Amino acid sequence: MKKYMLLLAGLSLLLTSCKDFLEPDSLSTFDTKYIYSNVDDARKGVNAIYEPFGQDAFRSRLSNNMTGNTDIERQSGWGATGARFEVWDLNANAANADLKIVWNAAYTAIRNCNVSIEGILASEALTSGNAATTKKMNNMLGEAYTVRAYWYSMLAYYFGDVPNVREAPKAGNNFFLTKEDRNAILSQCIQDLIDIEPKMLWADETGYGIEQVNREYTIGMISRLALQRGGYYLTPALKMERKSDYLDYYKIAKTYAQKLITLKDRALPTDFRQVFLNESKLIAPSNSDILFEIPFANGNGDVGWNIGITVEGGATASHSYGSGNNYMSIPPSYYFSFDTLDIRRDVTCAFYKINTTGQQVFVTNALNIAQGKWSRWFLDKAPGIASAKGTGINWPMLRYSDVLLMLAEAENEINGPTAIAQDALKRVRQRAFAAKHWSEKVDTYISTISKSKSTFFDGIVNERAWEFGGEMIRKYELIRWNLYAKKAEETVNTLKLMADAATTGTGQYADLPDFMYWKRNTSGVFTILNPNKKYIGTPDASWTKVSFLASMKTTTGYGEWLLKDWDKHYNSGPAKGVARYVFPIPSEAITNSQGKLANDGYQFQ
Repeated sequence: MKKYMLLLAGLSLLLTSCKDFLEPDSLSTFDTKYIYSNVDDARKGVNAIYEPFGQDAFRSRLSNNMTGNTDIERQSGWGATGARFEVWDLNANAANADLKIVWNAAYTAIRNCNVSIEGILASEALTSGNAATTKKMNNMLGEAYTVRAYWYSMLAYYFGDVPNVREAPKAGNNFFLTKEDRNAILSQCIQDLIDIEPKMLWADETGYGIEQVNREYTIGMISRLALQRGGYYLTPALKMERKSDYLDYYKIAKTYAQKLITLKDRALPTDFRQVFLNESKLIAPSNSDILFEIPFANGNGDVGWNIGITVEGGATASHSYGSGNNYMSIPPSYYFSFDTLDIRRDVTCAFYKINTTGQQVFVTNALNIAQGKWSRWFLDKAPGIASAKGTGINWPMLRYSDVLLMLAEAENEINGPTAIAQDALKRVRQRAFAAKHWSEKVDTYISTISKSKSTFFDGIVNERAWEFGGEMIRKYELIRWNLYAKKAEETVNTLKLMADAATTGTGQYADLPDFMYWKRNTSGVFTILNPNKKYIGTPDASWTKVSFLASMKTTTGYGEWLLKDWDKHYNSGPAKGVARYVFPIPSEAITNSQGKLANDGYQFQ
């Protein structure tokens, strides 16, 4: 249903001065009063708020590339000096090119949102008395508030306190603002969404479904932003703190998660794999799991190019699906954290890639487990032998299962593991297991972790890992829980124990596969003989043996990636035991601020 982003391919009507091929002047030369005077032209103006999602700052950075390293997603940033490597290594400075494009895209989006907000609020169409017109204008207003809130959320996670721009640019404005407390900004954004969401349209009322910001996404964002505001954050003194009013925001998160469930509940689709396969098939169902996804046009978007199952293509390939790789891989510690009966594991973790002949082959070793939820290979139409970027596969921004787990988390924080919290978690786990396993894997499991508030919280931390692996939101969760450094250290220690067990045959992980055996079955489908345990003996010659956990350690010691990928996240950063996830404001922004901005604190050099 690739409808919406197709409208956006030639947007920025407010921001460009090009001529339309139809004379006279294009709409871009008219003032905002005219643009927002009617629904149709206002729609064209509001489209500009989505444009930064189609830039590299989002499609290959914020959406996935910049969100490692965590306990469930990793890449080696220490071995190179490129911009993305420095971000992975939590070692980027103010000259980092990726930070610059994210900063610029964020404030471009915020500017576009401010233009739309002011234009709609000043429009007579908003109060015209025509109910249909008022609804549409209010929904567009909600889109602008919600997109602005998203970008401020990201700015807070990446830069801490930032300038709070809430007016459209016009003569006489002060363009040189100082930094404002990130928590104050988040509080304003939450209130904006609380005020506007009752006036918005549900996805099935907009005409563009989940490919456009809608009421259910905005309600879900209230809960997500409230948990961010009520969570921990890094101060310039390199201390993780949270405000004394944090419980007020957990209450907001609970209230709005419950509101969405009350007003627009839906059963989670039973087929977990299909949720993501739909995106590769260009299918975007409303009233399902995904509440909003970025609708990349054909020729845009990097899903299946820098995230997803690797496809080896190029001029010598015998297939026409092009090339796609995986910037972030999945550590084996995460794979083995799943219950072996959990359906989500084999959807999330892919042990195969597609070679140039179009065959499924093993990924090489324990370093290369891919996010299996997406692949250019799943596209119904091959994009071309030379294709790479621009797959047109949508990217999920928020799912209904997230709302259920936010309710469970917020309720537990306020009241402990009550029936409300348990029931919300139960709905998510029931999809993860076949019905015949519900008694043990759902009911008994939830009863066990509900012994206390702390054990239930640990269960939520784990459940969110299993549910959202590869969707690249884990970094933000670990930050607000104050678990970023702790989970990094736990991951390294677990991987070391797994490597030790693989080479010595002893220890708590001695039964895990030191080697794996794989083949393609008679139908050509990739199969692993021993995905869960060490294979004792020698299988028949049809199986290919590859080093798996044994590859993590040699006679000279642990693999360098194991020792270094997470090191600055908990050990060798400027403050031991603290992940300095906040980055410097880009040099260009500092220079252009006329002395209003500085990279003070955080032990920035």
